Amino acid sequence: MQKGVLLIVIFGILIVAGLATSVLENQTTLEGIIQGNGRVSTSEIVTISVDFDKDETPVGIFAVQIMEFKKNTFSAKILDPSGIEIISEKINEDTLEQEFRVLDSGNYELIIQSSDDKGSYVAGAIGPLPNTDNKFIFSTISTICIILGMIGLVIIAIYEIRNKRRSV
Repeated sequence: MQKGVLLIVIFGILIVAGLATSVLENQTTLEGIIQGNGRVSTSEIVTISVDFDKDETPVGIFAVQIMEFKKNTFSAKILDPSGIEIISEKINEDTLEQEFRVLDSGNYELIIQSSDDKGSYVAGAIGPLPNTDNKFIFSTISTICIILGMIGLVIIAIYEIRNKRRSV
């Protein structure tokens, strides 16, 4: 096998490894996060539930995204295992993301509501706050692999083009 072809394969493998690491990063980031979606209106709500162990997860996070956003129409609330409302937020943008403290172990619920008769499609997620150290490590490895692979392919292309010109 020629030296140039072998280097192309090696740098290609680096790019694939970077992309695979990026997929792994997304999986570890979303580990334990429960997602749900549906239509909300005055008669419809979307409820998403997740179990938390307060010893393993001291901080939770939730996010809501609204496709057909109208100001002062949507709200989200978090209920703890006792059914007590610990967070209630009016949604003033098409996307809301917020952290909350997990004080008791058990089932927490994200409830998304609307005061509009016309239904709107929403998506929500609730789960543990992702580990920022793991996310940083995976992100760094992924970025380095992809950049090295791309730089290597560009250098090989430049080298091959120069060799072709010299041989002509």
